[in-house]
Amino acid sequence: MTLILLFLTALLLGGCSSDKSTEEDNTSEAQLYQQAQEALDNNSYSAAAEKLRALESRYPFGHFAEQAQLELVYAYYKSGDAEASRSAAERFIRLHPQHPNVDYAWYIKGLTSFEENRGLISRFLPLDVNKRDPGAARDSFNEFAELLRRFPQSRYAPDAKQRMVYLRNRLAAYEVHVGNYYIKRKAYLAAANRGRYVVENFQGTPVVGDGLALMVEGYRQLKLDDLADSALATLRLNYPNHSLLANGKLTAPTSEEDYLGAFEKAPPAPSTTQANQEVQKQYEDAKDELPAEIQQ
Repeated sequence: MTLILLFLTALLLGGCSSDKSTEEDNTSEAQLYQQAQEALDNNSYSAAAEKLRALESRYPFGHFAEQAQLELVYAYYKSGDAEASRSAAERFIRLHPQHPNVDYAWYIKGLTSFEENRGLISRFLPLDVNKRDPGAARDSFNEFAELLRRFPQSRYAPDAKQRMVYLRNRLAAYEVHVGNYYIKRKAYLAAANRGRYVVENFQGTPVVGDGLALMVEGYRQLKLDDLADSALATLRLNYPNHSLLANGKLTAPTSEEDYLGAFEKAPPAPSTTQANQEVQKQYEDAKDELPAEIQQ
């Protein structure tokens, strides 16, 4: 009797599972797309990604296939899956290089690296972002730069430019942090070289004066007085109010932060993006083409 009951239960469960699977398989392309949009509207990004993946898998040549691939980039991004979002963006760019919205894929790709640069831990703990490895920041800067190179008139260009300013300041501040580390380790040539790198490659950022201060300190410790005097004269001329200057001379730093005296925390990157608006706009553009029976 027990075996019979177990057999009947298995049949019932299998039948329910089969019915559910059949029902899902019979979902039309337009219905899947609408379900994905509803999930996006409800901020259910993982569910939206699942629907978009199903749409692309079942209807690879359908009317909404390209749109699903593009919106999948966004769904992954909003769900916090940076690697999947970046891969989806790269795939879309590779498959549809002439798509009218391919600049959107480039934008989200840069935005994904930008958020990765912030890091999950730093959102909850008071960590100094300028002391962390800037790999993701560099990736994001390069991706936004590529967006601007390819699509200078893109609607995302202004936002990308703002973020690039923030990222460039971040990269420059990291170089100063490394230079200060070398000073503390008495690696004065390496410190001076870091300072010179900042001066030569990050003009216009708030830490150029700090780069000069590193050069002065490094060259002075190496007894390269001519180079130290030249860097000090440039510092006095261009940054007379630098925190390490006293009566026109470079004072000894008392803490690591002294080498970031001229660096005021960079203005925060734009907190809002056009991603939400764009997904909605793209949906509205395609909405008229949905079958009338599902436009409820």
